[in-house]
Amino acid sequence: MRKLLTNAEAAAAWKNVQKDLHSGRLVRSAVKWPSVLRLAARFSEEHSSVYGTRSLDIVHVATAKLMRVEEFVSFDGRQRSLASAVGLKVAP
Repeated sequence: MRKLLTNAEAAAAWKNVQKDLHSGRLVRSAVKWPSVLRLAARFSEEHSSVYGTRSLDIVHVATAKLMRVEEFVSFDGRQRSLASAVGLKVAP
């Protein structure tokens, strides 16, 4: 456990996610897992040695790509690099 947040901070962050879901700012979407995993495997083969991305980074990017997100948001530099390399618009 990395312990970057206190329990209170984590609870507040989760409350914000719930509020964003309720307001429509965030939307739950169904994911076609077989397609995501196939694309993630391809991204892994093509890009992991360059960007050092890990499995969940790759799955997140593959999911975003298949869902045709308008803008990809991440605080992880490797994940952002991969997203950009596969053609996603990465938020500044």
